[in-house]
Amino acid sequence: MIAHLLCILSYNFNTFLILNVYSKLTMFCTTNTLPMDLLLKQGSLKQEVESFCYQIVSESNDQKVGILQSEDEQLQPSVSKKSEDELSRVKFMSSSNKITTFSKKPKRRKYDESYLSFGFTYFGNRDAPHAQCVLCKKILSNSSLAPSKLRRHLETKHAAYKDKDISFFKQHLDSPENNKPPTPKIVNTDNESATEASYNVSYHIALSGEAHTIGELLIKPCAKDVVMRMFDEQYSKKIDAVQLSNSTVARRIKDLAADIEEELVCRLKICDGFSLQLDESADVSGLAVLLVFVRYRFNKSIEEDLLLCESLQSNATGKEIFNCIDSFMQKHEIEWEKCVDVCSDASRAMDGKIAEAVTLIKFVAPESTSSHCLLYRHALAVKIMPTSLKNVLDQAVQIINYIKARPHQSRLLKILCEEMGAQHTALLLNTEVRWLSRGKVLVRLFELRRELLVFMDSAFRLSDCLTNSSWLLRLAYLADIFTKLNEVNLSMQGKNVTVFTVFDKMSSLLRKLEFWASSVEEENFDCFPTLSDFLTEINSTVDRDICSAIVQHLRGLRSTLLKYFPVTNDNNAWVRNPFTVTVKPASLVARDYESLIDLTSDSQVKQNFSELSLNDFWSSLIQEYPSIARRAVRVLLPFATMHLCETGFSYYAATKTKYRKRLDAAPHMRIRLSNITPNIKRICDKKTQKHCSH
Repeated sequence: MIAHLLCILSYNFNTFLILNVYSKLTMFCTTNTLPMDLLLKQGSLKQEVESFCYQIVSESNDQKVGILQSEDEQLQPSVSKKSEDELSRVKFMSSSNKITTFSKKPKRRKYDESYLSFGFTYFGNRDAPHAQCVLCKKILSNSSLAPSKLRRHLETKHAAYKDKDISFFKQHLDSPENNKPPTPKIVNTDNESATEASYNVSYHIALSGEAHTIGELLIKPCAKDVVMRMFDEQYSKKIDAVQLSNSTVARRIKDLAADIEEELVCRLKICDGFSLQLDESADVSGLAVLLVFVRYRFNKSIEEDLLLCESLQSNATGKEIFNCIDSFMQKHEIEWEKCVDVCSDASRAMDGKIAEAVTLIKFVAPESTSSHCLLYRHALAVKIMPTSLKNVLDQAVQIINYIKARPHQSRLLKILCEEMGAQHTALLLNTEVRWLSRGKVLVRLFELRRELLVFMDSAFRLSDCLTNSSWLLRLAYLADIFTKLNEVNLSMQGKNVTVFTVFDKMSSLLRKLEFWASSVEEENFDCFPTLSDFLTEINSTVDRDICSAIVQHLRGLRSTLLKYFPVTNDNNAWVRNPFTVTVKPASLVARDYESLIDLTSDSQVKQNFSELSLNDFWSSLIQEYPSIARRAVRVLLPFATMHLCETGFSYYAATKTKYRKRLDAAPHMRIRLSNITPNIKRICDKKTQKHCSH
């Protein structure tokens, strides 16, 4: 009881008063023969002690004892005013000598019409209103409904209007803008904001292909450090609410992938048609992974997205590949009849699992066609060359492998190149899989021929090749021709590449090959810069045998390309440029040709043709010229190359490494290889529990 009374006193009085009460209270207790604890257990004596305490406090202070002062009198002006439930007062009731608590209603100010002369109207309940400025719409508390406070706001915040009369503020209050109801502002809670932040970070983790643990081990600590340095520790603590654990990031990535897949399925259901591109390969854990890409028209453009990334559980046969794709189509109710073409790396003459899968797809989609990747056609065509040039290529690869296969030799070559001031310090490795790097490999070997001549041991059987000018001339030609061929191949890669783009590149290459062969026959080697510079360096000419081999290679390459890229009557030339058509194409009916005439007569459409790409041009005409535009889009839908699948497997290998063999990489591929951005707000709204860890 004494301790409870002293606690109350300590809340309202200084230390000197508390010690004075305690000393007198102790003297009161010592006058009795019983100990203090036993004394307080007796009810009559207990009431007497309470009355004595109240009497001491009443004599020591003129104010009422036990009544807590209001915040307006006790706290500093910077402290905000609390609600009436928080303003409880404690009072000693002398009649009953007991401590009781009661709530006193705070004073509520009324609004007066004269306050409008200070630019203020009321907001909320008329009985307990808030003050609202008609100029800046700022809402003040009820305690601010005093003329002095309202005048101070007007003079400090709106000094230019302090001399205005009440009619000005009344006119401003009655303006249409002030009569509009306030727009409610939706503010996310901390849990909702933390959940959205967790999804955003997980999305970036999936895009980068990094491990899930990077969120908690690196991103979160870095974010806290940045916020603490730029703001303060209070804001930094809010970063802890963003859950970025390994399992949480994995769930977030799956949710994001599911949202992208849902959006893709909706687009495929409403599109007019689509084409497929598929390929299969093995990952680091030995699983057979199937990648299928889809091309379709959406929102006045032709889009390319990943349709599915699945691992084949049993045999990786053509039937299993088809069943995997067909189950996805059946699950999401996508019609096979919309499929217009299937692109793969298997030609019609080949007998393999991909070719079998394409055959099964064409069976369920009778109107679908199949195409062989034009990049693979190009790669197969350039492999054919005369024996003399083929021997030089093989010997160059052996020299490179002699150095690159021995790390000690590579280190010694690097030291030698640095001492000799060479432009490069290492050779490039050539492999049959990386055939696109063949031009760079040969160019690097030719540029380091002097350093290799010093480095190579005379015991090596191919060391004499570096001193043979005839061998070096053939090597220089191979470096030039493969560099040119690789440039053409790279120009055919990328997104939204059409058949017209590829055949234009091949048509240009065929004309160049004829020109190069004619130039070599005239002993003009300006079109091959490496060979031309080497001839100038050694001040020599090319032997007749070397010229014959080069011409034979160029002419043979041209004939092989014509075999893989035959020149046919293009009935779809009107798609490439409709404004050059003067007669009705055979592939068009009369109604479509009439629509084409209307289209080509439109000056605005002609201007758009010069500004937009071919895909976007025809996609933008679906609404105005639906019949002819849909026929053109159907021609543009088929994939020309397997570039997307090759890129997809590169991303897959970088994501699922030997350190993450158990990773389910399908959601990551859905995010990384898709052009669709997930709707994180929609994902969070679907969650019934807005908690950052769910």
